[in-house]
Amino acid sequence: MSDISTSKSKSKSSDVEFPKFEIPRFEMPKFEVPSAFREFAEKSVTQCKDNWEKMKAATEEATGVIEDSYATASRGFTDYGLKIIEAARANTNSSFDYAGKLLTVKSVSEAIELSTAHLRGQYEAFSAQTKELSALAQKVATETTEPLKATMSSAFKKAA
Repeated sequence: MSDISTSKSKSKSSDVEFPKFEIPRFEMPKFEVPSAFREFAEKSVTQCKDNWEKMKAATEEATGVIEDSYATASRGFTDYGLKIIEAARANTNSSFDYAGKLLTVKSVSEAIELSTAHLRGQYEAFSAQTKELSALAQKVATETTEPLKATMSSAFKKAA
């Protein structure tokens, strides 16, 4: 039975013939590009290259400024954190000093006087620490953003 199916498949494949024909050749017409168009294209390519170089230089400059700003911000945040630790240490020492003095009072009026003086001192210290931290935060923000603003405005002026 396998011989019959094999012989049938052979005869079917030989029965089908594909027509043979040649693919026509299409030739592109030859024409001259006008010189004005060629000059316009060359100027456009040159202008694109120039703009690319300007944008590349501006991007590299901006990247450098961003890196510098990041380093400045990092130093500023470190300084700010150290100031907070310094303030916390001063406040803790003041509280321990107050507790030690409070243990040595001999009367209620002396305790009230000591408490009032301590609270006044804490308020003044807190006010001074807040002003100092605010000034430091403003300084860090200015030192971080000013170079960025200057570079970005310069880059936009160059690109325009």
